[in-house]
Amino acid sequence: MNLLRALRHRNFAFFLSGQICALIGYWIQQIALAWLVYRLTGSATLLGVLSFAANLPVLVLAPFAGLWSDRFNRHRMMLATQVLEMLQAVALTALAFSGAIEIWHIIVLTMLLGMCVAVELPVRHAYLLELVGDRQDLSNAVAVMSLIANCGRLAGPVLAGLLIGWFSEATCFLINSLTYVAVLASFAFIRVTPQQRAESHPPALRGLKEGLSYAWHTLPIRFLLALLAVIALTAAPYGTLMPAIVHEAFAGNAQTLGFLVGAAGMGAVFGTLLLAARRNVRGLVRFIVAAALVAGIALIALSWSRLLVLSLALMVAIGFGILVISVSVNMILQTIVDDDKRGRVMSLYTTAFLGVVPFGGLIAGVLADRIGATNTVLAGGIACVLAALYMARQLPLIRSHIRPIYARLGIPARNP
Repeated sequence: MNLLRALRHRNFAFFLSGQICALIGYWIQQIALAWLVYRLTGSATLLGVLSFAANLPVLVLAPFAGLWSDRFNRHRMMLATQVLEMLQAVALTALAFSGAIEIWHIIVLTMLLGMCVAVELPVRHAYLLELVGDRQDLSNAVAVMSLIANCGRLAGPVLAGLLIGWFSEATCFLINSLTYVAVLASFAFIRVTPQQRAESHPPALRGLKEGLSYAWHTLPIRFLLALLAVIALTAAPYGTLMPAIVHEAFAGNAQTLGFLVGAAGMGAVFGTLLLAARRNVRGLVRFIVAAALVAGIALIALSWSRLLVLSLALMVAIGFGILVISVSVNMILQTIVDDDKRGRVMSLYTTAFLGVVPFGGLIAGVLADRIGATNTVLAGGIACVLAALYMARQLPLIRSHIRPIYARLGIPARNP
């Protein structure tokens, strides 16, 4: 089947089977953490602090992780991050069930998880080529991986809302801990051939500078990463504010939160299905601009909506738009980047998105306590629309630089 053609590669299929469980567990835990913090404190600022703690390590560590992934065994690095993430989940579970959990425990453990994710994500992006072993199927592997991630994002929040209502947040943490059994089992069946690497490497700082210079002087990479960073700063923080939005706009509960976040996950699933069905990356630049407009307009409408059904539909559009932007940028970068700089460029991708999110989340949390969560979302939506319009004006310039790259790689001609 063309939609899931990357699954014909044995290693990728095994890897994906473990990640299905892990990603559902991750979203169950994330919703439970946000709800627990807001239930204990009622503070939107602390929700921003939680997002800041989760994503700040990405900004600091991701560039180094990309450099390490260009130098060391990616399979072993991935396995190590999974073990450490499992230990974090176990610690959170033990504290929650004991009744001893406090806000500072949550912040510290969230930051520890963020450190693991900061290393994992750049390595994961670069590791995909080793799992697939075929550059022709690489963009499909990116889309399929995103499809699974967003299926987890769809199912996880809904399950979390139900589990919190039936049991407690601690039960959510326990379930996340257990999902890592499947993750570690999947790694036992993966047999990859590591890519050849140079025997010697330049000093770390020189290697980082080389990666930055390459990304900056490759115009499509520069523009795509810049737009991604703007989206992360202005649009993505809506997720941080969801508990406050649920309370402010709907006087809802954990189940309301779960369904709204799940609706965004449904939109993301639609987006990944659309991207997975594409034959190649031609046409994605224009698609990214359209998705940014959709996300921005939907955020503006969400800030005004007081109807739950309408808000659910808008969340689908928001999830679709942000997903299409992030995954399309990933697909293009994975296609055009030189192999010896893959890890470093993908670490910049991770930094541009998740590394900027903590600042967006912190700013959004502080603003929400002063002007309201819905007004904060409105401001983010307006900024997102303005960024999309600016990017639309740059399309001819981006096309003039990216088409020769596509032609050199032998990608069939089609107007981007």
